[in-house]
Amino acid sequence: MLIIVGLGNPGSKYAFNRHNIGFMAVDAIIHRHSFSPERQRFQGLVSEGVLSGEKVIVLKPMTYMNESGRSVGEAMRFYKLTPQDVVVFHDELDLPPGKVRIKTGGGHGGHNGIRSITAHIGENFRRVRLGIGHPGSKERVLGAVLGDFSKAEMKWVEPLIDTIASEAPLLAEGRFNSFANRVHLALNPEPPKEKKQPSRENRPADGRENGDS
Repeated sequence: MLIIVGLGNPGSKYAFNRHNIGFMAVDAIIHRHSFSPERQRFQGLVSEGVLSGEKVIVLKPMTYMNESGRSVGEAMRFYKLTPQDVVVFHDELDLPPGKVRIKTGGGHGGHNGIRSITAHIGENFRRVRLGIGHPGSKERVLGAVLGDFSKAEMKWVEPLIDTIASEAPLLAEGRFNSFANRVHLALNPEPPKEKKQPSRENRPADGRENGDS
């Protein structure tokens, strides 16, 4: 069993904030894989479903970002799970926009939602870090994360969220590196390989390519 947590702030005024990309990601998973309607539980909104034959709980804490750990800890203890069974989607200032990285454990990096979860369940949970880019100075961080994505930014946010939803079964399979790689390749497709030109010695004496008339 897996708990997939999306971090964000509740309420319509925060819905499209950069800080709420975790909510956006798990909402897409819920919709893509026909999870149950959300219901209030564990100080959050809970939806249940199945990914790759594994039962999955999607949790969106409604405690506001700074107290996310209260909700996550309550759910983890109820299901008698460990931090290794918890996957948290959250925004990451220190990654370029649209980049995705997964790590287990480590510090909170100044993210108050991760700080709160660490305080309640320890640090050994998996984090899916969704890059939103840094505004350039510490003074601008609060305004940036609590600001809405622009129309230009939605051109990478929407395909990112869509790909996360489509590849989510890999998380239930424990294939976290494959998940990150699939998301990266979907958003950064490899350029087509150029056809090799015939070497000079393999060309006809008249200079025409093989097959020319």
